[in-house]
Amino acid sequence: MDTNSGDPLDALDDAVAAAAFRRLVRHLRHRHDAQNIELMGLAGFCRNCLADWIRDAGYPGDKGAARELIHGMPMEEWKAKYQSPATDEQIARMDASIAKNRAD
Repeated sequence: MDTNSGDPLDALDDAVAAAAFRRLVRHLRHRHDAQNIELMGLAGFCRNCLADWIRDAGYPGDKGAARELIHGMPMEEWKAKYQSPATDEQIARMDASIAKNRAD
């Protein structure tokens, strides 16, 4: 982490940041109605991105373990219970949103 960036976020205490992250993950676990495809289309990230980010930050588990940690259950179980098929419109919105991520 670059602590010389001048971004006040870098001065945020790690315990506070961790508590906020856990609250976000628990909120997403509760809000199954917020589909990953919709999160991607609106914000350019989803539960699976959070799983990738914790691995990038040093989580020792593999992709499946990271997704299970974020989803609160194995990914295949979560998909079977909560994931709806994506529409062409949702996929197009996701693609446009992901393109904005690369522009940063």
